[in-house]
Amino acid sequence: MNQFKFKTLVALLPCYLLATHVNAAPLSIGASVIYAESPYRGGQDRYIPVPVINYEGEDFWFRSLQGGYYLWKDPQNQLSLTLLGSPQEYKPSDNDLGDMKGLDKRRMTLMGGATYRHTADWGIVRTSLLGDVLNNSNGMIWDLTYLYRFQMGDFSLTPGIGATWNSANQNRYYYGVSGHESARTGISRYNPDDSWSPYVELSASYQIAPQWNASVMGRYVRFDSEIKDSPMIDKSGQALIWTGVSYTF
Repeated sequence: MNQFKFKTLVALLPCYLLATHVNAAPLSIGASVIYAESPYRGGQDRYIPVPVINYEGEDFWFRSLQGGYYLWKDPQNQLSLTLLGSPQEYKPSDNDLGDMKGLDKRRMTLMGGATYRHTADWGIVRTSLLGDVLNNSNGMIWDLTYLYRFQMGDFSLTPGIGATWNSANQNRYYYGVSGHESARTGISRYNPDDSWSPYVELSASYQIAPQWNASVMGRYVRFDSEIKDSPMIDKSGQALIWTGVSYTF
């Protein structure tokens, strides 16, 4: 797998944020593929297969890499405690550049916190506040998004705009360069602060048959200067495309 699979929420937030509405059906399974652009110097863009396993119950829900317990649930509002497996990582051995190979590994982690979603005639607001529960980054992420869903028979289209806040610890772990790394590799030392990265996204879904659904989602994140100015990074943003098909029981 590549060093930087997708940013959470991109971050992040990957599976939960792809959903444009809470599924009424209890269980669906399928397959999907993610194209993730790597922002790291020497990093390779990747196509990542991800199984689709979605379950929606009265108290519990599960969506591929994320699951949670509802504290409040009605047709307009859903508030839940959430655990998210974040695939963000950096593997020096996979990088093409000699100096980048000398950096320390950044590990995947488990994020925990709360998510909230409100649905109204004027659109959908979703937000999540998650923190690293495995003490890898000791960081936190807050995501806030507005979406509006257009339904045209079996086809739906949902554009959205939002922003992701990364705490200083989150940025320092995944984008910072420590003193000993700088001395070992020659890469300039870097100690970022917290950041706000805006993004736009577009999701489309088509009901192929009563129990079959195809979907595609694209997102572009514009990096905050705290991330963009890192000597590990050579892009001003990141593109992500996720497409898949699922069967509902």
